[in-house]
Amino acid sequence: MQSRPLGETGLEVTRLGLGLAALGRPGYLNLGHGVDLAGRRTIEALEQHTHDVLDKARQAGIRYVDAARSYGRAEAFLASWLATRNIAPGEITVSSKWGYRYTAGWRIAAETHEIKDLTVGHLDSQYQETLRLLCPHLKLYQIHSATLDVLSDRAVLERLAAIRGEGAIIGLSASGPWQSETIRRAIDIEVDGARLFGTIQATWNLLEPSTGPILAKAHADGVGVIVKEALANGRLTTRDRTAAARLRQWRPGVAPDVAALAAALAQPWADVVLSGAATVDQLSSNLEALTVEPGKLPAMAESPELYWSKRSSLTWT
Repeated sequence: MQSRPLGETGLEVTRLGLGLAALGRPGYLNLGHGVDLAGRRTIEALEQHTHDVLDKARQAGIRYVDAARSYGRAEAFLASWLATRNIAPGEITVSSKWGYRYTAGWRIAAETHEIKDLTVGHLDSQYQETLRLLCPHLKLYQIHSATLDVLSDRAVLERLAAIRGEGAIIGLSASGPWQSETIRRAIDIEVDGARLFGTIQATWNLLEPSTGPILAKAHADGVGVIVKEALANGRLTTRDRTAAARLRQWRPGVAPDVAALAAALAQPWADVVLSGAATVDQLSSNLEALTVEPGKLPAMAESPELYWSKRSSLTWT
């Protein structure tokens, strides 16, 4: 699989990566997630299932894997896979994130699935938890859904700079209708005379393409760009009939997920696009996007406010 530099970080990434948000916990807010994990929701079964998907990703040439402290046991599942497959540090570029705490207790119908805490104390505790599981494989450490407030917190920024001094690249992910503003602020932040954030992970898809201009600027400035939610939590797959019909009209004969991922891969500023596949079959389909030329993109965009309102209304299943 083709690879490219992740901005000026010194890391190499494959064009397609694997995100573990839908694999580390029994409930997630992707359309049809309950069907995907049917019969595989015990910790033991889901760990084996995650290993199967990771095996497929590795076999296909994917060398970038994204996790987070709030993805249930995603870091632990990834750690056990790295160990049992005898994968050397650096063979897979491993990223994780801090900022949310998983609170569902392995329940699907939990009142609260995760709690956000972007304080420096939470950074310290979650970083140590991640290191215990993923050191020495961890290469990129990100703020999970950064806010403008945390980007003004000198204690957090200085602690992240210290972590950078220990060898990890520092990045952030952005979410919500204010993504572009957050990214614009982040790429100008310096600590001790050096840019702090080497990477940006942001939502970009055919329904929510508003980050395109600022991601292009970030990329031009040497910041690595990671695209998440390219399938809009399942809304750009066969599970949303309206969007699927539009995508089939745009690219006849191409599966909706393949067309949508190809659109993200075609963005010249996108270094790596994450597949959020929850099954081996989904990942196999997603991989076909690497062979598709998308051409002129269809006019499917919603306003950021509408898109994120719809996303927040999705049900954890």
